[in-house]
Amino acid sequence: MEDSEALGFEHMGLDPRLLQAVTDLGWSRPTLIQEKAIPLALEGKDLLARARTGSGKTAAYAIPMLQLLLHRKATGPVVEQAVRGLVLVPTKELARQAQSMIQQLATYCARDVRVANVSAAEDSVSQRAVLMEKPDVVVGTPSRILSHLQQDSLKLRDSLELLVVDEADLLFSFGFEEELKSLLCHLPRIYQAFLMSATFNEDVQALKELILHNPVTLKLQESQLPGPDQLQQFQVVCETEEDKFLLLYALLKLSLIRGKSLLFVNTLERSYRLRLFLEQFSIPTCVLNGELPLRSRASDPEAGVARGIDFHHVSAVLNFDLPPTPEAYIHRAGRTARANNPGIVLTFVLPTEQFHLGKIEELLSGENRGPILLPYQFRMEEIEGFRYRCRDAMRSVTKQAIREARLKEIKEELLHSEKLKTYFEDNPRDLQLLRHDLPLHPAVVKPHLGHVPDYLVPPALRGLVRPHKKRKKLSSSCRKAKRAKSQNPLRSFKHKGKKFRPTAKPS
Repeated sequence: MEDSEALGFEHMGLDPRLLQAVTDLGWSRPTLIQEKAIPLALEGKDLLARARTGSGKTAAYAIPMLQLLLHRKATGPVVEQAVRGLVLVPTKELARQAQSMIQQLATYCARDVRVANVSAAEDSVSQRAVLMEKPDVVVGTPSRILSHLQQDSLKLRDSLELLVVDEADLLFSFGFEEELKSLLCHLPRIYQAFLMSATFNEDVQALKELILHNPVTLKLQESQLPGPDQLQQFQVVCETEEDKFLLLYALLKLSLIRGKSLLFVNTLERSYRLRLFLEQFSIPTCVLNGELPLRSRASDPEAGVARGIDFHHVSAVLNFDLPPTPEAYIHRAGRTARANNPGIVLTFVLPTEQFHLGKIEELLSGENRGPILLPYQFRMEEIEGFRYRCRDAMRSVTKQAIREARLKEIKEELLHSEKLKTYFEDNPRDLQLLRHDLPLHPAVVKPHLGHVPDYLVPPALRGLVRPHKKRKKLSSSCRKAKRAKSQNPLRSFKHKGKKFRPTAKPS
């Protein structure tokens, strides 16, 4: 593939229906991973591919999978309908994304290739009905796939031809090692397999030995994250833990960082502490808690809510706590600057953590050896006026407040649980007790902290930031209604109408 024309999808010998779907998606040419992986996959090779998050690796396996299925149905002998493609992913949210992408690519051949997602545990009954129809491709987490295999609602031993393991570096870390090994016992001895990963760690090497047969390894000569023209990466040294909270307050409250932001911490307790801290200043926040099901973890329909997932239009990623490994940094940073959108990553680092940060930067820079995490130019002395507010808010976030916040989420999940619906129908008193339990107040929110007086805004930032919104002007109808309300004698007791003067009685 030397000339630029050879880079197009039209030169890969794809089915016209796939080419039309690619055109509808607006893809003029394949990404690097697609350009390298698709031809090899169509040749029947096993692939071990490393490609950064957001580089188009879902389509890199979905396109050849669909092409091979369509080619088989068009040219091969007539065979019984069966599941021939299996896609394993670490989370339900990734399963939905993979299913959506495969379905978009199969838009013009939906009658010939059917895709089913069996990742949601609560839909097991409806999933069994779908699997009875033997879809061509099944997408799911290892635990759900194994469950269906053990119940005989899914059979792969005589039909599977292509296995995909997406986000392979996350599967073992998410606790799927045993399920995956058990699952492999239900597969045929020979099948084509793809392992797609953002990093090559020990877990990926272990999976390679378990799944692949003489694979072609694609370790693309590209950065694992977008370049500086698309993704800006900064570090800021905070002398103390308190400084981290102070800096975060200033960045968000003064709107120095705008748009949707993801804040990463290293423990669940820290996530609740951070949320309750920010709520003191009327900054809307939700905790993405992997211990709770989807409904409790977030209410944003645009976003998935688990590790390694795809949030839409994330402007900034803030590492409030330093990532424990370079791979964790890559996965966090990969949540922003998706497709062609710009993004920023800001990592808070304590003086004792700078050596560990250097190891992360060493992996990111590779052979370039240039600085990747630039120093964030911010003078902490300019926001000293906010420190007393932060201390006031931090004092409110006690261990008891954090515990009650977590209990409140569990209570909400119990009230909305589909699994407990039948129980509550049989035991309505328990439901009433749960609903009318005393409300939790995790931290006392002080309204005055939500307002930033102009005199506290650093002089260099005055005129550039808007720490609080101006009051909206009332419409004429609202003003009239307000005036009428104020003139109601039953409300104001200040009626100023004409005094009643009784007329004289006739003599």
